Amino acid sequence: MIDVTHQIDEVRREVGGRMLEAGEARVVTISQTYAADVEDVWDACTSAERIPRWFLPVSGELKVGGRYQLEGNAGGVVEACDPPRSFRATWEFGGEVSWIEVALTPQGGGTLFELRHIAHVDDERWTEFGPGAVGIGWDLSLVGLKLHLSSGEAVDPAEAMAWTTSPEGLRFMEGSNRAWCEADIAGGTPAEQARAAAERTIAAYTATE
Repeated sequence: MIDVTHQIDEVRREVGGRMLEAGEARVVTISQTYAADVEDVWDACTSAERIPRWFLPVSGELKVGGRYQLEGNAGGVVEACDPPRSFRATWEFGGEVSWIEVALTPQGGGTLFELRHIAHVDDERWTEFGPGAVGIGWDLSLVGLKLHLSSGEAVDPAEAMAWTTSPEGLRFMEGSNRAWCEADIAGGTPAEQARAAAERTIAAYTATE
């Protein structure tokens, strides 16, 4: 489906922090440059008709103040939107609330896509699994976006699911997990703690394989 090593290397990952009114938060940042103009990438990320072509079916109102729901995944409220450059929304899943921020920047003949996922430090999922808990999922999503933007076609959900359980898909998730572990260490987490969380993360992702 993709060149695993090339895709892992094309993506930039960072782990940092931010102070919110409610206290300290962790920030996971993932970015990749796509060979598509800003308007095309914006439409792919904000159109209810195009989002399912590379991500998940979505329902609700995709406008400021509107509530959205991704099928089988998170939902939330769109908090800000500045077409075609950025949007911000809550990310509500499993009884916990975090936030996502997406920014698009023209880069040469393409577009830099950057997503930040912000979660409170006391988030139990973060404590146990570290950034890989959300990072691997976002890495997989960026693969879908790349395939869609490069072809204009929808990614077949059955084919994508089969790929994630294939040797290549598992190698991709393991590579993503290692990269997020290194980003976590670079962000200040003690190496032993980061690696232990990464081991739990990849075990959870491959538990049924």
